[in-house]
Amino acid sequence: MPIRERFCYGPIDAARVGRMNRGINSTFIVYRWDDTVIDAGPPNQWREVKSYLSEKPVRQLVLTHHHEDHAGNAARIADLYGLTPMAPIEARDKLENGYRVPIMQRFIWGAPIPVKTAPLPAKIQVKSGDHLVPLFTPGHAKDLHVLHVPEKGWLFSGDLYIARAIRYLRSDEDLPLLMDSIRKALTLDFDTIFCPHRGLVEDGKSKLREKLQNMVTLCERSQELRKQGKTLDEIVHKILGPEDAMAKLTSFNFSKRNLIKGALEVTDMSA
Repeated sequence: MPIRERFCYGPIDAARVGRMNRGINSTFIVYRWDDTVIDAGPPNQWREVKSYLSEKPVRQLVLTHHHEDHAGNAARIADLYGLTPMAPIEARDKLENGYRVPIMQRFIWGAPIPVKTAPLPAKIQVKSGDHLVPLFTPGHAKDLHVLHVPEKGWLFSGDLYIARAIRYLRSDEDLPLLMDSIRKALTLDFDTIFCPHRGLVEDGKSKLREKLQNMVTLCERSQELRKQGKTLDEIVHKILGPEDAMAKLTSFNFSKRNLIKGALEVTDMSA
């Protein structure tokens, strides 16, 4: 399958790949800044990723977290270019030893290939002299880091952003922790987000702030309904409607119920 989209933003170029094209969560964008690649793309899209990367030399690969769409081709890139990917230390075990991937994710992205990595340093210098500064932002994943470029006002967001409102949550995501991580990211100076699913997000800080506010509103509504004596399933149906094909296809690993369950656990309602 050919690369689905190409775009550039200043020195950043990007390629969107994906086995499916059923919404932003089913495609993935590999970003490149000169000879630095940010996230490796899904393993079942290696032919497209390899073709894209072959256009310029690759000196370093930076991974935001271990998920297969982000790190699935890291071993192949490491072998092809003779480099050691940089990744969160919290991801090392999963990246080196592998992990179980739910069937639906395996269908969409493929199975990850184990890879040895080096820890993310405090700063990663790119060819231009600018720096990627990692910030630990768990919640979506226990190892997720965003990459801030203070000189440019940019944020490579991993999976911290994706959309201004969410309707589903994975069973292994931690909503209170995710909200704390968004608050942490909002203390940074940035305007442009490079999201590996949504793409280029202008006015990104205000949109990330809007996402946090939407989460707070969801939590407040959920907890008010709980105070009224509503059950979890009743709250889900009232706010988000009945579970749909997404939940059923993932055996409820990715569901509205997970989101509302997390919303009921949130204690910090600041936005």
